[in-house]
Amino acid sequence: MEYGKHQAPARYEAGEGCLTTLIRIPVRIVVLVIVLPVRLVWDALVTGARAADRVLLRPLGRALARLFRTAVLIPAAWLYETVLTPLGRALLWLAAAVLVRPWVALWRHALVPAVRYGLVVPVVWLYGAVLTPIGHGLRRLYRELLVPAGRGIGVAVGRVLTAVLVRPAVGLWRHVLTPLALAASWLVEHLLVRPSVWTYRHLLTLLGHGISRLLEGTARAIAAVGSGLWTATVWLVSTLIVAPIGWLYRRVLAPVGREVAAAFGVAWRIAGFISRAVGRAVAWLAWHLVGAPVAWVWRTVCTPVGHFVRDAVWAPARRAAVGTGRAVRAALRSARETVAQARRDAWRALVGGPGAPEPREPGSPLARTLGVTQQPTTVPCAAPEPEISSLGEKNAERG
Repeated sequence: MEYGKHQAPARYEAGEGCLTTLIRIPVRIVVLVIVLPVRLVWDALVTGARAADRVLLRPLGRALARLFRTAVLIPAAWLYETVLTPLGRALLWLAAAVLVRPWVALWRHALVPAVRYGLVVPVVWLYGAVLTPIGHGLRRLYRELLVPAGRGIGVAVGRVLTAVLVRPAVGLWRHVLTPLALAASWLVEHLLVRPSVWTYRHLLTLLGHGISRLLEGTARAIAAVGSGLWTATVWLVSTLIVAPIGWLYRRVLAPVGREVAAAFGVAWRIAGFISRAVGRAVAWLAWHLVGAPVAWVWRTVCTPVGHFVRDAVWAPARRAAVGTGRAVRAALRSARETVAQARRDAWRALVGGPGAPEPREPGSPLARTLGVTQQPTTVPCAAPEPEISSLGEKNAERG
């Protein structure tokens, strides 16, 4: 009893009963049996996808990226830098030389001078020397002659039009049309407007009020009948349809749905634990059946054999290859020197080498001087210097 006091109370949900508690465990067992294969397949697919991504897809992606970089990007960059860029520059220069520069030269040296000296300069001269004086003269003629004459003619024409048109029209309006309009307005007021107002005020208004009251009462009656029918319909629908559906949802569907959802959640978690246990068991079996023997063979057989091959075969072969390469490079270097010496000897045989220097007395290095003139100057009683200079000897040796 003392132990029972410290136990946590069981979780209580609204609407639960003994029947719900009795049905919960079988439902969860059935759902676990249904969900367990799905969870096992799901975990196997997730594990396989991760392994494929780590072992196959990532290395394959890196290899494809490197292949794309090596096979496409680098050749494309080389082609762009070495072929397309010079070709584009050449085409740009050719287009500028063929299309742009001739039109620019034509515009600058032909069209602009032709328009300037053939059209603009004559037009400017014509405007400044001919049209401007003519315009000034016409303006002065207009101000001095036409404006005063126009003012006098305008006053005379205005007086004539006033006497001929305006005064007869004013007399006609004032003495004929205005009395006729007053008489017509009196007749319209007494024969049409006042009878219409009396008819509207004493007949049509009373008739409209009666019709509106009749329609208002009819509408109120129809509204009262419709409201009663709507109230009765709502009561019937809420009593016969909504209340049973609500009771069914609260008492049956909601508890069943909660239990099924909870059962699926619990079954998914339990299936995850079982799947992890199965996976660990399979991994343990795979390690002890395949991994451990392969690791033992790698450590005890492959690693010593690889070390032996590296130390006894690969290192001596590498040293022999390095020595052979050095010997081949030395042989090639001596062959190139031999060929160069043979070429220099052949050149000397064909063209001729520098002559041997003649013996001369010491202390006379300035016996021959070369200046700006073509004729060399010699010092009396001095031995002549050879014609070929040291720079010519070097060029002949190089040739």
